[in-house]
Amino acid sequence: MRNRFNYRTTVVLRVQEVAPDSLGAELGLQAGTELLAINERPLEDFLDWEFLTADETFVLRARLPSGQELEYDIERPEGMPLGIGLEPPRIRRCANHCDFCFVDGNPAGMRSSLYIRDDDYRLSFRYGNFATLTNLKPWDEARIVEYRLSPLYVSVHATDPVVRRWLLRNPEAPEIVPQLRRFGEQGIRFHTQVVLVPGVNDGAQLERTLRDLYGLGSVVLSVSVVPVALTEFSKHRLVRPLEADECRSALAIVEQRATQSVAERGHPWCFGADDLYLLAGVPLPAAAWYGDFEQRENGVGAVRYLQTRIAAAPGGYGDWRGKRIVVTTGVAMAPLMPQVLAALEVETGAMFEVVAVENTLFGPSVTTAGLLPGAALQQVLASRHDVDLALLPAESVNDDLRFIDDMEAHDLAGRVPMEIRFSYDFADSLSAPPPSAHPPIRQSAREGRG
Repeated sequence: MRNRFNYRTTVVLRVQEVAPDSLGAELGLQAGTELLAINERPLEDFLDWEFLTADETFVLRARLPSGQELEYDIERPEGMPLGIGLEPPRIRRCANHCDFCFVDGNPAGMRSSLYIRDDDYRLSFRYGNFATLTNLKPWDEARIVEYRLSPLYVSVHATDPVVRRWLLRNPEAPEIVPQLRRFGEQGIRFHTQVVLVPGVNDGAQLERTLRDLYGLGSVVLSVSVVPVALTEFSKHRLVRPLEADECRSALAIVEQRATQSVAERGHPWCFGADDLYLLAGVPLPAAAWYGDFEQRENGVGAVRYLQTRIAAAPGGYGDWRGKRIVVTTGVAMAPLMPQVLAALEVETGAMFEVVAVENTLFGPSVTTAGLLPGAALQQVLASRHDVDLALLPAESVNDDLRFIDDMEAHDLAGRVPMEIRFSYDFADSLSAPPPSAHPPIRQSAREGRG
């Protein structure tokens, strides 16, 4: 079976679940059904399924678990879902061997999915994952253009081909600037990042990278400069963390280019991650600097985003007067949390305490809240009988409410003497009534993420 991109389809696209009373159920589709083609075009993955079934009418060819192959002439009102959930896709594995790869720095004994080094443009489009675009085949490029997969999130690191190949440990990595330009001519846009490695892609190389990306005009929507992060288990020792003076030098380069962009384009365009400012000992820019906070999931403007969310929800909190609330976070964010919580104390009447949690899984060099293991949180909360509520970073659990060390949130809830709630921006958790006892874990933050 060959598709229009002239490569063999080897992946089977299967139905995982069918919603009751849905159009899919009415058609008789069921778990295990193989979805073969839409309008005679073979289906490779969820992208084909989503884009090719967007029309109001189409012909679906499928193979039922019994082996029977059928065609369905489907007509549906615009916007009506089919009610079909697909089996998870097979993830494109990364062909690079970056010394700073966080997956390679994972300790043993965690759930298997955490050892997958993905480099998948499809996940870049859907979830904002950063990809390097080093494993694209001609048909991948054709699909990106045809389906208008824009914006994509790309790890550039350096525009000098020699430096980039060294960083990626991939001598066959294509030159990134011509690659981005080629896509840009077809209407594809990019958010990009530079993971800053001292002595490699900082200094003059960082200046070149920003200059080259800026020269692509509207093709590159933004650039984030993020300090390299290493764990105690990192397998490679060719890179090291940045020193404070190196962070300040990098910020000077970033802000010089950002100032130029403000003057010429009306917005900063390139940003230092919050961690870069923290390591440098330099105050964060004001919230307005970050615009729509398009790279906040990459740690850019996360603190200011929290402040804007709090300011945008006045009067939306319950009566927390007299309640003691512990806010757990990573070591990096902890020094900035008091300024975030100041407005909440006035708004809610609660007493907040920030607890910086050291990462007991990856070691003290990993300071982000999203990578905190459940065991570390249990360690700091188990003896706190003086606390009414503990707010935990929602990024620290996956969609199944499991921490990175595979502890379930419900297990943690049963081991600490207060209610726990997961929160992205405080407003999502504090709008609910205060706890009167020690009820089960609240999942509202995860359910509302979409």
